[in-house]
Order: sequence, then structure tokens, then C-alpha cells
Amino acid sequence: MTVQPPEGADDIGLIEGDSTSSAYTKAGKLKAAAYDVEMERLQEQLVLLQYWIQTQGLKVLVIFEGRGSAGKGGVIKRITERTSPRTVRVVALPKPSERQRTQWYFQRYVEHLPAAGEMVLFDRSWYNRSNVEWVMDYCSPEEHQEFLRSCPEFERMLVRSGIKVIKYWFSVSFEEQRKRFEERNAEPLKRWKLSDMDLAEHELYVKYSMAKDTTFQYTDIKQAPWFVVPSDDKRAARLNCINHLLGEFDYVDVAPDVVELPVMKEMAYVRPPMHEQTFVPRLF
Repeated sequence: MTVQPPEGADDIGLIEGDSTSSAYTKAGKLKAAAYDVEMERLQEQLVLLQYWIQTQGLKVLVIFEGRGSAGKGGVIKRITERTSPRTVRVVALPKPSERQRTQWYFQRYVEHLPAAGEMVLFDRSWYNRSNVEWVMDYCSPEEHQEFLRSCPEFERMLVRSGIKVIKYWFSVSFEEQRKRFEERNAEPLKRWKLSDMDLAEHELYVKYSMAKDTTFQYTDIKQAPWFVVPSDDKRAARLNCINHLLGEFDYVDVAPDVVELPVMKEMAYVRPPMHEQTFVPRLF
């Protein structure tokens, strides 16, 4: 389905991305007002896409990878904000257990793959092996090489089985990543987002670039290509990614019709007294 720009989008600079328009700050980043207009429209389209996936029995897997603070979580949150968790669900796996470390590497991911009528969003995925694990020396050179050899075949197998695989890499500059980490560090309520792993990855920024380039060299395949999302401007990155995701489907509006709400059925029943229940204190 061709994604149509919102009414008046050319006036706020969303069609051509003109950073000199009133929709952008002096620093060239998208303003909140323009962002909110387009995000509302895109989220409505995501709901329509959800209905299409359900009715057509599609199996959709969307992988989000990239550096810490690059914006993966932000776009996932916006995708799922108005969709049903029964159709669009997020998978964010913790560290593997001791037992899982002895399994076939892809095994713990397989159980989370989509069934018919589902779209699954992987907030990081099996690409931990060729990125975080390789950068932090958590895997051996042999394990790294085996992943690079077997991953393309694994993904081709998924595609042949009927799963649509879409892969996004969120790219953030060293300067912007540092700025975001400093902002998290300065706010107590956000400091939990700044992990030891984030700090280590930031220090090893160049090695992470090497990991990404090597990953792309082996796994940017025709059946499941990588799509890079420049994310120094977080608002623009979210809009660009969701626009692209919608454009991957030739969907139509199959939203259910308005239903008639039923009238309450009368029954001979007397409820117990209200004072027998315990209520939370009424502070507001």
C-alpha cells in the first residue's frame, strides 16, 4: 500500500524533508508538532496493517538492531502503542541461561517466531552473536565465524517457510550517543537505562563499527536485506522506519465494521453491600 502524506504535509516539510522549513529546528531536527501529526497518522495505518496481517494469516518478523541508545526501543514502543499485543508482540530476551548456552545457538529464538496472523518485533535478536558478543569477547572466534556462515542460511530457511523477515539497523553517531548517555546519567529516573554494557560499547565504538560492517558483509542477503535507519534525529528516525515498514506490505483497509452494543440482560440478582468491599484510598 502506498503511504499517503498527511494533509498539509508539504506545508510542514515532511514530504521533501526540507530542514529549512518550519517543521525543523535550527539544528535541523524535526519539531515535536510536525512529528506528532505524522506519528498519529502512521499509528492509524499500523492498526490497519495489523488487521491485514490477521485476516491474511501473514507471519511477519521484524528485527531491530543497532548500538545502545540508537532508538530501537523508541520505535518499537510507537509501533505497539495502539496495536494489539495479541497480534503485534515484542520479544526482548535476557541473557541465555546455562542450559541455553549449550543449545544450538538459534534454538531459543525459534520458539518466539511468529505464527499465522502475527507480527513479532525482536528488540535485539540472534545478531547479538556477531555484534555485542563479538565486541565484548563473549563468544569465541570459531563461534563468531560459524554464526556468520549459518545465519544467512537460517534466514533463507525462515523466508522459504513463509515468514517475512524485515531487518532494521539503527545507526547513531558517537557524538549523539554520548549526548544521550550524558542525558541519562544526569537524570536519576533515566539512569537505569545506562548499563555497564552501554558504557563498554561506547568505549569500543570503533570495534562496534567493525562488527556491524562484518555482519552486513555476510548477512545483507537478497531474501532478508538490512535497512539502515540514521537515528541522530530520533523523531525523524521513528517516522522513517514506520513509513518504510508500512511500505513493505500491499495492504488494504479490512478493519471490522462498527458493532451494535448489546442491551444488558436483566437477571434476578442482589449484589452484596458495597461496604463489605475494601477500596483503595481516594486521594483524587
